[in-house]
Parts: sequence; C-alpha cells; structure tokens
Amino acid sequence: MDTTSIVMCRDNNLPVRVYDMNIPNALFKIVRGEDVGTLIS
Repeated sequence: MDTTSIVMCRDNNLPVRVYDMNIPNALFKIVRGEDVGTLIS
C-alpha cells in the first residue's frame, strides 16, 4: 500500500489486513473469518 491509502484507511477508521498471498486459500480463510496474517486497526 502507498502512503495515501494508509492515510485514508486511518482517517476513515478502516482496518487493514496484511497477509502472505503465497499461502494457499489465505484470502478465502480471511473472508470466512479465520485469523490469517496481521490485522492493523
């Protein structure tokens, strides 16, 4: 993410999930609510 998108997330109280895209089904697991990666709030 660039600086602008980080600032926009901060200003609008949007959490950011950082995860390894090389892990199979990581995004699917996140959507299902599993704890994958790091949640920055």
